[in-house]
Amino acid sequence: MSDLYSECLVKKEPTAKDAAVKYGLIALIVVFAAGGLFLMPILLLGAVILGVAAYFLIPGTDLEYEYLFVNGELDIDKIMAKSKRKKAKTVDLTEADLIAPLDSHRLDYYNGNSQIKVYDYSSGNSGHKRFAAIIREEGQACKLIFEPDEIMANAIKKSAPGKVFLD
Repeated sequence: MSDLYSECLVKKEPTAKDAAVKYGLIALIVVFAAGGLFLMPILLLGAVILGVAAYFLIPGTDLEYEYLFVNGELDIDKIMAKSKRKKAKTVDLTEADLIAPLDSHRLDYYNGNSQIKVYDYSSGNSGHKRFAAIIREEGQACKLIFEPDEIMANAIKKSAPGKVFLD
């Protein structure tokens, strides 16, 4: 039997919140540093603390998601600033309740449920074809949003043909 294998890389598009975090922190660092140099030297400590916070927060605003699909299992890795990699989620898609495009009518029941937990590992661009996988996590339904390419979508369809809809 041949393995179903596909991988895909998706860049998350920056949001207004990402820009506010990035440029807001930089502006605060500049203000605190200038205040420390010209007004009160203790403000330099605030600039250093904000600089350390920026070191950890700013890479999180430049995200890419890498999907690796092998024999029914989808591994999602988060790549921050093209340098740090972190495993985000591993899901057995053959055990999913339903996988369909995000705008599909098949997801109407789940879209109306405000209690459902949502994991969004897509670019965030509504113009791209994004999919939702309804999975079970600790007994509760969760919606996993991801953005596979056509090759990966077909491989997922082959692994669970009765649960996957590509319409």
